[in-house]
Amino acid sequence: MKKHLLISTRNKDKRREISKALGENVELHHPEEFFDEDVEETGVTLYENALLKARAGFEESGLPSLADDTGLEVDALDGRPGVYSSRYAGEDATYEDNVNKLLEELNGVNDGNRTARFRTVMVYIDKEQTVRFDGVLEGRILTVKRGENGFGYDPVFLPENSDLTLAEIDVVDKNKISHRGLALQKFAHWYSSQG
Repeated sequence: MKKHLLISTRNKDKRREISKALGENVELHHPEEFFDEDVEETGVTLYENALLKARAGFEESGLPSLADDTGLEVDALDGRPGVYSSRYAGEDATYEDNVNKLLEELNGVNDGNRTARFRTVMVYIDKEQTVRFDGVLEGRILTVKRGENGFGYDPVFLPENSDLTLAEIDVVDKNKISHRGLALQKFAHWYSSQG
C-alpha cells in the first residue's frame, strides 16, 4: 500500500528532485490540492522556514508533510545570501536575477576566496512527530555560468572535487551528492523504516 506525503512546496524543480529520490512507493501531494496561499517564509533560519512550511502543509491537508528550505552561504559575503537565497535580488527575482546579483557582489574576489556551501534543512511533520534532516554541499562560486541542468545558483556552483557545476550534472547524479539530495537520502532511509 502506498504512503501519502504532502511535499509542501510550489517549486516544480524541487518537486522533481524529491519525486525522483523517493521513488514510486510514495503518493506525493502538493499544496494547491489543499490551499491557495503561499506560506510566508518569515523565519530567520532555514529550519524555521522549513518548519513553517511543513506545519502549514500538515495543518491544511491532514497528511504527513515534508518541506525544506535551502540557502547558499558564501564566505566572502559573510554567509549571504543564506536564508534569503531565493529572493536575493528582490521578492519577484528570477533564478537569473539572483545569480547575476551574486556574481556582481563577488566581482573582483579571487578564486581562492569564493568558497561557499549549499545547506538544506528538511522538516517532516505528522500527527505524532516533527523530524529534521540536514544536507550540506561544499564548493565554490565560479565567475561565469556553466550548464543547462539544475536551477537557482547551480550554473555557478562548483562542488568540491568536481569539474562539473551542479547545472552540468544530470538530476540523478546531482541527487547523489547535492545538499538536498543528502538531506533527502537521510529522509528516505528514515521514512522507509517508519512502516
